[in-house]
Amino acid sequence: MPVASAQVKSAVLLAGLYAKGETTVVEPAVTRDHTERMLQSFGCEVRARDGVVALAAPKSLQAASVRVPGDISSAAFFLVAACLGAREPFTIRDVGVNPTRTGILEMLALMGADLRLINHRNFGREPVADIEVRPSRLKGARIPERLVPLAIDEFPALFVAAACAEGETLVTGAAELRVKESDRIAAMARGFEVLGVQHEALADGMRIVGGNPFRGGTIDSRGDHRIAMAFAVASLRATAPIEILDVDNVATSFPGFDLLANSVGLQVGSGMGNGDAHPGIGGVPQRSLGVPMGCRGCRAPVA
Repeated sequence: MPVASAQVKSAVLLAGLYAKGETTVVEPAVTRDHTERMLQSFGCEVRARDGVVALAAPKSLQAASVRVPGDISSAAFFLVAACLGAREPFTIRDVGVNPTRTGILEMLALMGADLRLINHRNFGREPVADIEVRPSRLKGARIPERLVPLAIDEFPALFVAAACAEGETLVTGAAELRVKESDRIAAMARGFEVLGVQHEALADGMRIVGGNPFRGGTIDSRGDHRIAMAFAVASLRATAPIEILDVDNVATSFPGFDLLANSVGLQVGSGMGNGDAHPGIGGVPQRSLGVPMGCRGCRAPVA
């Protein structure tokens, strides 16, 4: 494959279940391997090494009970929010920590985030942990390109973290962001223009200079759920309300996002993630993220 893409790899491997002989995918960089692990749990022999994945079509697959871990892409918004505004340790439970997905944890740690993985266990073939986050003073960082395929869906949240961090953050090698549900580099750049964040959009990433409070304003999410949720988190550092348009697709990946966000202290207008028709949501400036009495955190929704 010319571009590292877990979706394309998975499509080819699933097609290979019906092919004669062996199907081999060669990727330029290792991408998430949920499909390979799932197929193995169904009795399919899958071999993977150094970016080469191969399988031979089995005569049949075996039924199995599968427990799906919480999605780290969804947890990323609360990881960033907790770094920026938690008043006490904040725990997100049952998060999948597959090593091909933990790039966001490494990137936030590079920026000074205080993160701990606790209660390690497995859901079938997938590693799972609870993630404890403490309020953190983030600093800018050069993001290693080797981490990009391990966190490609988490960059909208990371860009918000970078806009709140002291100093400059540079992301390169992320050209795939141009062809996601939206052009995420362009969408985040336009949102940063509205909020007054100093930045430079690059062909394959972005340069962001953070550390200053944001203005309020109206953000067009371009129908992209991750853009919408990222700017909802940005309201933690805004000096005026942020209105986010075209948010219906949040319900695709994170049903109930607004309810969960409000339950932990973010002030998010109703409609984001509940599946109801709603043209936009409002994020009210909120200086700190509170944890309700008796609640140590939240559970990430399944992927």
